[in-house]
Amino acid sequence: MDKQEHIDYWLKIAEKDLDMMTYLIEGKRYVQALFFGHLYLEKIAKALWVKNNKENVPPKTHNLLKIIKESSLDLSDDDQAFLIKLNQYQIESRYPEDIDRLYKITDKQLTDGYFNKIYLIEKCLRNNLP
Repeated sequence: MDKQEHIDYWLKIAEKDLDMMTYLIEGKRYVQALFFGHLYLEKIAKALWVKNNKENVPPKTHNLLKIIKESSLDLSDDDQAFLIKLNQYQIESRYPEDIDRLYKITDKQLTDGYFNKIYLIEKCLRNNLP
């Protein structure tokens, strides 16, 4: 695949994560919704990484801030702080006590706020894509 095909791949599969996030919010599965929100931003960030780097394969990390910084995109301190918070929802390898804590703090209000911020950062990332 050429560079544009790699970018298109990441953007295409990101859309499935957005659909799942929306579905999970409707079902009041807020922790899982933010997990997919994280995946959604991660895949768009990886598309941007491919665009702004020589290689076509992004790093195998889930750290949103690391991926975006390596994409040469400057985000505000507020956006960077949000990404650090959102990273905690990449729960694939979390310990039970971490997941329990997320269930205690994650409600509809927090999820709606995160969804809005995910949308704003997504727009910023896409504005820097071809």
